[in-house]
Amino acid sequence: MSNSSSLNLTVQSLKTFVPAKDYTIALEFYQAIGFELVWSNEQLSLMRCQNFSFLLQNFYEQTLAENFMMHLLVGYVDDWWQHLTRVSSQFSHPLQLTQPENRAWGMRDFTFVDPSGVLWRVASEL
Repeated sequence: MSNSSSLNLTVQSLKTFVPAKDYTIALEFYQAIGFELVWSNEQLSLMRCQNFSFLLQNFYEQTLAENFMMHLLVGYVDDWWQHLTRVSSQFSHPLQLTQPENRAWGMRDFTFVDPSGVLWRVASEL
């Protein structure tokens, strides 16, 4: 067994692969809500918002997408809600945007659903 104090276990990034039913629509959607397209090919795109990113994949399986959840912790959840409310009119897909609520676990949050059925929970600490 090795001594863990001599190992460098620094984590530099953790990304999830988010499914896309219609890759083109998903790319447009995420850019419209504030994610930057960093890199892309026909199968995969790196999407970034400030220092955080995920990989949008040109892959769709309904059961996976409808049971997939992302959690975005932000500084001001009400500002994000206002932003998404404003940009939602650009989409043919309804965001299913919920109202922000204070939660017993010390967060204020709301949810929305992307065009592929992925649920996003946007929150800030109370």
